[in-house]
Amino acid sequence: MSKWSKKKIKDFAFTASGGTPSTERKEYWHNGTIPWINSGELSKHDIIKKPTTYITQEALDNSSAKLFPIGTVVIALTGATTGMSAILEIETSTNQSITGIFPSKEHDSKFLLYTLHHNIDKILLHNVGSAQPHINKEIVDNLEFNYPIVPEQYVISKILSTADAVIEKTQAAIAKYKAIKQGMLQDLFTRGIDLNTNKLRPRYQDAPELYKEGKLGWIPREWEDKSIESIGEIVTGSTPPTARAEYYGDAFLFVSPADIQDNFFIQETGKKLTQSGFDVTRKLPVNSICVVCIGSTIGKMALLAKEGCTNQQINSVICHDPELSFYFFYAMMFYNEPQFRRETGLQAVPIVNKSQFSEFLLPVAEKTEALKIAERLKAIDNKLQTEQTYLQKIQSLKKGLMEDLLSGRKQVKVAEEVLTLSEN
Repeated sequence: MSKWSKKKIKDFAFTASGGTPSTERKEYWHNGTIPWINSGELSKHDIIKKPTTYITQEALDNSSAKLFPIGTVVIALTGATTGMSAILEIETSTNQSITGIFPSKEHDSKFLLYTLHHNIDKILLHNVGSAQPHINKEIVDNLEFNYPIVPEQYVISKILSTADAVIEKTQAAIAKYKAIKQGMLQDLFTRGIDLNTNKLRPRYQDAPELYKEGKLGWIPREWEDKSIESIGEIVTGSTPPTARAEYYGDAFLFVSPADIQDNFFIQETGKKLTQSGFDVTRKLPVNSICVVCIGSTIGKMALLAKEGCTNQQINSVICHDPELSFYFFYAMMFYNEPQFRRETGLQAVPIVNKSQFSEFLLPVAEKTEALKIAERLKAIDNKLQTEQTYLQKIQSLKKGLMEDLLSGRKQVKVAEEVLTLSEN
């Protein structure tokens, strides 16, 4: 087992900050071949593989911009990205809002990156300035953390990189299934399913006689445009008095917009109600469709996994035919967005009231076809849910590993001969 020691970044690495060539000099940017990134890239990627843009050699020679080598850990100094960090997989220059920590034999760059990620809250405590809080190169130089010997740093970063690789692969699978689902929504809610063939109807361009023009566009002739109020009861939520402590507990779901994320079902909520609290709300059964109708997340929706209620920012639909809840959920997913845009326009705080929401239109297929449409979409959602659950599990595992490995609580094995060489 190696000893860990406190070190400042300046104790083991060279650092430098970037610069931005004059944007008034076109020759500094036109036909550039030298990669250049701004600090915004650090909020998008942990590994920088592509530049924001390119600058010319003349720009590099006549500005404070400088090339950072592959393996440099870059950290943002200002703005919304302050304290965020990434590692370079390309040689690149940067703007002045980035400090680069160059690779050296005295540290493992990926271990340093994980250390910075794990300690971002501590880094932000060093913010200076009032108008726009920021850090600077001197602060970065003096950031002090515990480090094991380099071989142990390498082993730890390999373990965490393996977790990252699994996370990246799972995120790619989620993105793939989301794209497939979007394509399926487009096809199923514009073409539907031919019950004789169990396949999509031919496209309108190939068989226009199978379609008619409705208020929502071209839809199969057998379908009808109907308002949301005609397919179910619309319930606007309410909030029990927060001063009544006896109303709040852990028995019933109490849904707010924050509880409606990317998941298909609402299974847990930030707050829950007791039986007495639930009794003073507007109760919702399982599979009620909950739709956010105010604020920045307007239009987001999910199904209730169990009996519950919502606050007043959410309108819920209790379908007259419970078997069609999934069909109408997917129909809203595809058709609601443009109707929300039409109603909210340029409102500072977007709001759609119950009356407006009730008039939103949906295409209604015959029940057998509607159930088949919902079945196909549920199949892809089940795959999405499996991947999202797995992603949460791996992210939780990685968080635990970082807590253990970056604190030294959990030791990793390093060959004895390597330990001996490193300690001598």
